[in-house]
Amino acid sequence: MENSTVKNKYSIKVIHSSETHTVEIDSGEELVKGDKIVVTTRYGKDIAEFLGPVCSCACKNDGEMQTFIRKATDDDIKKFEKNLEKEADALKTCKEKVLEHKLDMKLVSAHYLPEETKILFFFTADARVDFRALVKDLVSIFKMRIELRQIGVRDESRVVGGVAVCGRPYCCHSVTDKLQSVSIKMAKEQNLSLNSMKISGPCGRLLCCLSYEYDFYKEEKRKLPNLGYKLTIKNIVFKVVDVNIQSGKIMLAGDDGRKVFVSSDKFQRDHDGAPWKFIGELED
Repeated sequence: MENSTVKNKYSIKVIHSSETHTVEIDSGEELVKGDKIVVTTRYGKDIAEFLGPVCSCACKNDGEMQTFIRKATDDDIKKFEKNLEKEADALKTCKEKVLEHKLDMKLVSAHYLPEETKILFFFTADARVDFRALVKDLVSIFKMRIELRQIGVRDESRVVGGVAVCGRPYCCHSVTDKLQSVSIKMAKEQNLSLNSMKISGPCGRLLCCLSYEYDFYKEEKRKLPNLGYKLTIKNIVFKVVDVNIQSGKIMLAGDDGRKVFVSSDKFQRDHDGAPWKFIGELED
């Protein structure tokens, strides 16, 4: 009976684009976190960083699987580092040509694939761009295939990287690009300022981290009365005017003019949909 090779799923990050993918690798392959490997990508063979085993079933989407080719050799790494220098020069040349052709586009990066004779240029633009003349110029300069790829502003942040308002590297660049979609509802649920300047990232879109604690706030608020809820305590009608999930305090405003803070654990109800009851005494 022949022994079948066991393949396990692992997470990897393509170094140039910071895209995270899943690959299947033989269990006998010796790899540790941080190792450089060669994998297939949608653009061709490229260098990626080995992150480790996939733990969450949600990440095991076979439709997003990439193919592991081999562990990167010293020659692969040297070629990759040499290409980094060439990419900086290529990007500078392309920017000059973009200005010459007066094209309304912003170049983000240039990338040489290690085993293909072509250069990828990534750019952002508000609309479609006719770059045919630009490509002809670039081909005459570099003497190889040229591909221009339009990406979104979120993709630009992922590729370029940077430091966010929290002082940490962008999540899309340092953690994963498979982040949950974000909505303004998430900011409202967490009682955050709806000032777009305060809840938007450098890409101009809502902060990805708004989704991190959304489920927690949503679940905790379900256990407490909503803003505006009214209840009678010792013949005085009080209204809930503030709910602070982090401190566990609720502010009540009475029709007698009083405003008091009470602990959230003093509110109880028999079941979902039932009226809230206040248990305990109000502090003056």
